[in-house]
Amino acid sequence: LAYAIPDHPWIDSADGAAVRIAMTVAAPGKGEGVLEKVIDERPMDHGECEVVLSKNIGTIATNLQLGSDITSSAVLQANLKLASRGVQTIGAGFIVSPQKASELGLGKIEGLEKRVRIYRNGKDLTETPRESLVIDLFGLTEEQARGLYPSLYQHILINVKPEREQNKRDSYRINWWIFGEPRSSFRPALEGLTRYIATVETSKHCFFTFLDQNILPDNRLVCFALPDAYHLGILSSTVHIVWALGSGGRLEDRPVYNKSRCFDPFPFPALEEGELKQRIRDLGERLDAHRKRQQELHPTLTLTGMYNVLEKLRAGEPLNAKEKTIHDQGLVTILQQLHDDLDAAVLEAYGWSDLAIKKQDSQTPDRRKEEWEQELLSRLVALNHERAAEEKRGQIRYLRPDYQNPTAAPTATQSTLSIPAESISSHSTLKIENSKLPLWPEKLPDQVQLIRHLLQQTPTATPTELSDHFGRKNQKRTDQIEAIIETLKSLGQV
Repeated sequence: LAYAIPDHPWIDSADGAAVRIAMTVAAPGKGEGVLEKVIDERPMDHGECEVVLSKNIGTIATNLQLGSDITSSAVLQANLKLASRGVQTIGAGFIVSPQKASELGLGKIEGLEKRVRIYRNGKDLTETPRESLVIDLFGLTEEQARGLYPSLYQHILINVKPEREQNKRDSYRINWWIFGEPRSSFRPALEGLTRYIATVETSKHCFFTFLDQNILPDNRLVCFALPDAYHLGILSSTVHIVWALGSGGRLEDRPVYNKSRCFDPFPFPALEEGELKQRIRDLGERLDAHRKRQQELHPTLTLTGMYNVLEKLRAGEPLNAKEKTIHDQGLVTILQQLHDDLDAAVLEAYGWSDLAIKKQDSQTPDRRKEEWEQELLSRLVALNHERAAEEKRGQIRYLRPDYQNPTAAPTATQSTLSIPAESISSHSTLKIENSKLPLWPEKLPDQVQLIRHLLQQTPTATPTELSDHFGRKNQKRTDQIEAIIETLKSLGQV
C-alpha cells in the first residue's frame, strides 16, 4: 500500500512524497489469498498520489509469490556432490602477490606451482581479475609442509599462525597451516577435470562461467564440478536464472545464489545425446568464449557492465555514451543473440517450446513478464516433484554418473562419448553407437579428433588406457593411439 503523509518526520521533502509501506496479513492453514502490487503512481494536484494496484487471487507462497510454491521443491539426488562454495582461508597471510610468490620460489622450485595457485573471488569475476595467488597446503601434515615446502611453511608460520592462534575454533587454531574451510569433500569432485563452472554468490546479475582447474575459488563463489558446456548452457539459460531468482535469497537489492536452494533441487532436462543436446553444448561454449574473448581484447570491460547494457537493450532503453562503448567492446547485441538462442534451445529440451513463443510476447510490459515467469516456475516445481517421486522409486538421473554413482554398471547413456560437432569434419564417418563401448574410428582424421577430445578430459591417460575405452586389448590400436599422441605433442596440441 502507498500513503502520502505530508510533514511526516520520515519525509525529507517539502511537498510530502509518498511513503510505501508493505503490509502482510496472514492466517493459519491453506487457502487462497489476495496479492496486491503497486503497478503505477501518478502525482495529483493536491500533493498526494493516485496509486494503481494489480490484484491477483490464488495460493500465495512463503516468498510472497503467487503460483506454485517453489519452497516445496525437494533436493534431488541427481545433483548432489557436485556443487560447493569455494575455500575460506581464515587468514589473509595465505594470499600472496606474484612478486612475493616469486620470492618464495615459484617458477624456480619444482612442484611449488601445485601449492601456489591462482585465486579468484566474486569481484574477480564481475569486474577485473586481481593478480592474486594463494598458498594451498591442503592434504599435508605440518611436518610434510615444513619438509617439502620450507619457504611456504615459513611464510605461513609468520603471517598466518599468530592470527589463527587467537581463533576460538579448535580446528582453525590447531590446523593453522591449512585453510579454515578447505572444502575437503568437494575437492574429489574436481579431480581429473580440466575446468569447472562458477558463479558469484551475491551479484546484481546471475551468470555462469568456466574456470580452469588450476584456479582456486574463494568462498564468495559457488562452484560446480561440471566440465561439460551443456551444463553451462542449461545454468546460463533463463529457465535456470528465473528458478535461481525465485528460490534464492537477497542481500539488500542483490540476489543471492544459494546452492542448496538454487542448484540441488533444480530439475535439469532429461535429454539424450543428439542434435539438440549438442546445440546447447555448442551455445554454452560460444557464450563462454565470447565473453572471455571480448574481455581479453578490452581489459577494462567487465561482465557487470556487459550485462547492465544487455538489460537496457532488452528493456528498449537508450544507451548513454559510456554504455555505447561497453556495447561495442563487448559486442553485447551478439551476447543477447547467444542468450536468446540458448533460451529457445533449453526450453525445447524441456519440451516447452510453447513458452519460447510466449516469452517473445512477455518482454514488456512487466506484468506479462511476471506471468510468464510464474508459469515457468509452476512447470519447474511440478517437474521437481516428478523427479523426486522417480528417485524414491530408484530412478536417479545423475548429472555425472561416473563420479556420483561409480559402482553402478555402465549404461549406454553413461558410456557414450561426447564429441564436439566442430571437431568432426563434414565428410566424417565417425559414429558413436548407442552401445556399452564406443567404436574405434576407421579413418585417421576421426581417430585424431577423438584422441584429442579424450585427452582434454583425462590429460594423463596412457595409450593403453585410452585403447581400453574401445574394447578388449588390441596392440595395433594401442600403437595407433601412441603415434597419434606423439604427433599431437609435437604440434603442441596436447
